[in-house]
Amino acid sequence: MTAQDSATQPSSIAVTSTAGTSTAVTSTAGGTLLAALGVIAFSLTFPATAWGLEGFGPWSLVAVRSALAALIASCCLLALRVPFPDRRHWRGLAVVAAGVVVGFPLLTTLALQTSTTAHAAVVIGLLPLTTALFSALRTGARPSRTFWTAALVGAVAVVAFTVQQSGGALSTADLLLFGALLICAAGYTEGGRLAREMPGWQVISWALVCCLPLALPATLLALAAEPEPVRLTAHSVTGLLWVAAGSQFLGLVVWYRGMAVIGVPRASQLQLAQPLLTLVWSVTLLGERLPAAAPVTAVAVLVCIALTQRARA
Repeated sequence: MTAQDSATQPSSIAVTSTAGTSTAVTSTAGGTLLAALGVIAFSLTFPATAWGLEGFGPWSLVAVRSALAALIASCCLLALRVPFPDRRHWRGLAVVAAGVVVGFPLLTTLALQTSTTAHAAVVIGLLPLTTALFSALRTGARPSRTFWTAALVGAVAVVAFTVQQSGGALSTADLLLFGALLICAAGYTEGGRLAREMPGWQVISWALVCCLPLALPATLLALAAEPEPVRLTAHSVTGLLWVAAGSQFLGLVVWYRGMAVIGVPRASQLQLAQPLLTLVWSVTLLGERLPAAAPVTAVAVLVCIALTQRARA
């Protein structure tokens, strides 16, 4: 019996190890898929915003999208009877609300009044590196040297593309976009941290609810202050609904869940594909002219994504 016991024990350990490895791989793949779905949702934000600006002013569009998204989140929380977050979570939720719900939508919408969606998308391509930097400072993450090298190369490619397209000078729209980068990266980092302690959809839902007392009166004031009546066209309504339900809520739900599974630095690098996807939408949905340097940037960015995903964080 002793011989049999000693013979079967290593086999049992081996099976357990294999099962654990398989589960980890499946979990990582699922987290990567969720984060990628979030990137796809975000890539449609700028074209949808451009459509929304056909019928709304920038302040009205941001206020209405925030109010609608907050109402959707409130209904979900009430329907599922989700309890209030712990007191220790509210400070982080406030950072998410300031960065993701208010700051980024407002600054990018103002920038898109004078910038094309294609140009704005490439500038926002710096968001992965910015998010990784915030994550390292906030959570103490220490990605590998290969990870940082690939991220920096991707960022340089994006900056080179931006400078080439803007003629070497930064506009007011570029400054607004860079400001949006910083505040959004802070919101992503804090949201990714919170998503490890509570479900990702609750993170963005409670952040939206935080803004509801401001979003509702802001909506009334912004609509009343519009110099021209709001035009409810197919484009403006579709754009509004997408930025509210798709970008502001559903996209962030899967995004935060993906970050919780695979980590903030690695998930953020998937966003290197976001400007490329937005360029495609800009051409197909808005009829914008594709910059000649876009294919070169696309290849460089895709290589960086592959390297960052293979590098151990």
